[in-house]
Amino acid sequence: MFRSLRRALCAVAAACLLPLGTAGLQSAQAAETAGAGYWHTSGRQILDASGQPVRVAGINWFGFETGNHVVHGLWSRDYKSMIDQMKSLGYNTLRIPYSDDIFKSGTVPDSIDFSSGKNADLQGLNSLGVLDKIVSYAGQDGLKVILDRHRPDSGGQSALWYTAAVPESTWLANLKALATRYKGQDTVVGIDLHNEPHDPACWGCGDTSVDWRLAAQRAGNAVLGVNPDLLIFVEGVQTFNGVSGWWGGNLMGVAQYPVQLNVANRVVYSAHDYATSVAQQSWFSDPSFPANMPGIWDKYWGYIFKQNIAPVWVGEFGTTLQSTVDQKWLAALVSYLRPTSTYGADSFHWTFWSWNPNSGDTGGILKDDWQTVDTVKDGYLASVKAPGFPGGGSDPGDPGDPGGSTAACTAAYSVSSDWGGGFNAEVKVTNSGTTALSSWKVTWTWPGSQKVTSMWNASYTQTGSTVTATNASHNGAVPVGGSASFGFGGAPGGGGVPSVSCTAS
Repeated sequence: MFRSLRRALCAVAAACLLPLGTAGLQSAQAAETAGAGYWHTSGRQILDASGQPVRVAGINWFGFETGNHVVHGLWSRDYKSMIDQMKSLGYNTLRIPYSDDIFKSGTVPDSIDFSSGKNADLQGLNSLGVLDKIVSYAGQDGLKVILDRHRPDSGGQSALWYTAAVPESTWLANLKALATRYKGQDTVVGIDLHNEPHDPACWGCGDTSVDWRLAAQRAGNAVLGVNPDLLIFVEGVQTFNGVSGWWGGNLMGVAQYPVQLNVANRVVYSAHDYATSVAQQSWFSDPSFPANMPGIWDKYWGYIFKQNIAPVWVGEFGTTLQSTVDQKWLAALVSYLRPTSTYGADSFHWTFWSWNPNSGDTGGILKDDWQTVDTVKDGYLASVKAPGFPGGGSDPGDPGDPGGSTAACTAAYSVSSDWGGGFNAEVKVTNSGTTALSSWKVTWTWPGSQKVTSMWNASYTQTGSTVTATNASHNGAVPVGGSASFGFGGAPGGGGVPSVSCTAS
């Protein structure tokens, strides 16, 4: 309900674990194939093009909606290295906020570092051109993208979907432009029509100037009119029948006034939920907290899923985790979202806020150096992470033949980006035996002078050109046919793909 300047911080910032793993994968076969093509809904589930259920388990990467007119952090790192790291941590979807400013002629990204070969292919591009590159690379990496119309302009959040400066006609025209731009590119699976509608926005009141449900129907039909394959993500409001909650987090009106579109099976309802680092709410001081929280979530948005009305996506949730209350809140919410190991894709969908460390009242998965992972925060999300999706780029292929009756593993090494001065790579460890693994170790030797500069989801030693990577505490256990991944950065680039060996116990 209350917002601080979370999304406005570092608008001129250049001046100013649980990974993919194996827990929760329904089957090795489904993990390899689910998620292909465009998606649609069936009851409370999202299904891929072949009818397999999928789970959105993603991250918000913001910046296009700010005065930088581009995702943040490119003043520090290459965009491909960030997407590679997101994938290696087990996030399978990117929610990318934007403002309508990026459609204005002459809007160019600010604060991108091109030194040492970083972001080289973004030079000379406008904001939409950079967005194209991010979408393309995310798709190659097997991530899906949800575009979020976050603000009418970079100045700040608006209560309604239009302002005096950005009328509804502009909103609709730009939504249609995006839907047309990415038509046929199934990396973009849907559009979040407007971020956090709040008072005086209503749901079902019938006044077309403030009824968000009616506006969402107009916008959803406009999008589907040019790209009928997209999902339409519709957030809640702040107040319904006198009951208020978080901005965008109140979907109580859906029961009486569902969003009805011209194309069936396209609506996903989206709620936002936060902790005390964003604002206080009455339920945090309830004597029964956190046991009271499932009932709160049921009332505002969870019933939509539980009554099989439609899928529900928690498009934003986050906290600095500084207070005990916030820690209990996040643990309770993750449990409520349903662990993948128990429920598979028959679960709530989510994208955590945020990847960026410069979100003022939540912080991010990355720490302030834009490199180091906050493993405590990331660790809370382990049980609700979910399989990735088929990528559009090169596939490292089958890592090897199945082993025998003892513990055995194979490893596949793939370079995901190389900018000359450095590179990023991922190693996928697969249990090729007939018994579960409790630990694994991967070794390779580079032919050149490459050195590991950072590694996530594994620990390592390097002696000369030989590197030995050992599983982290959370991803050593790998079931038969399952896999775990780790990623790393290295320098210099140009080292190619060495032969790798894997030992297991």
